[in-house]
Amino acid sequence: MISLAIIEDDEDIRTGIQKYLNKQPGFSCRGAEESVEDYLSQQTDDNFPDVILMDIGLPGMSGIDGIKLIKQQHPEINIIMLTIYHDSHKIFEALRAGASGYLVKNTPLAEIKEAIEQLQAGGAPMSPQIARKVIEHFNPPNKPAPESPLTAKEKEIVVGLVDGLSYKLIADRMNISVETVRFHIKNIYQKLHVHSKAEVITKSLRGEI
Repeated sequence: MISLAIIEDDEDIRTGIQKYLNKQPGFSCRGAEESVEDYLSQQTDDNFPDVILMDIGLPGMSGIDGIKLIKQQHPEINIIMLTIYHDSHKIFEALRAGASGYLVKNTPLAEIKEAIEQLQAGGAPMSPQIARKVIEHFNPPNKPAPESPLTAKEKEIVVGLVDGLSYKLIADRMNISVETVRFHIKNIYQKLHVHSKAEVITKSLRGEI
């Protein structure tokens, strides 16, 4: 039997979820309160549930602070956020505080039940749009390369440096004088704020030019 509690200030949502879960085999949802303070005032150390469904925007203490307090006292309890908030800041704030899952409020009741079962099986249930934000956080889309301050000729000289060519060989490749190569190298150093050929090559290999 999975024991549950709900902390949600919208009475319709709170009672609707509670009634649904209590009808499901293997589920028992006894505690359902509108605030963290109300819920904790009625709990004793031996009657905390396995899982708590909790909103973030609550009267009094926020759901984020509620996670921290509950997990501090009972680290074994799993908490699933069930909230309208889906911005990255709230998501990671909740996860850092100790939330084990994160669902948006329009999640169908059957999927909430499945999320609880997934959690109890060792998973970390998240609504698809929340999971995508988490993935994007750790795997950000490729950013366009920074605009290079170098001219086309200067870039060509950098290629020569990366290829390991001497100033004379670069001059021969580009059909210019060695002194012209030295002039361009000086400008490259100034534009890139470096002081050596090695630093130029490193920046190039990092895609910073």
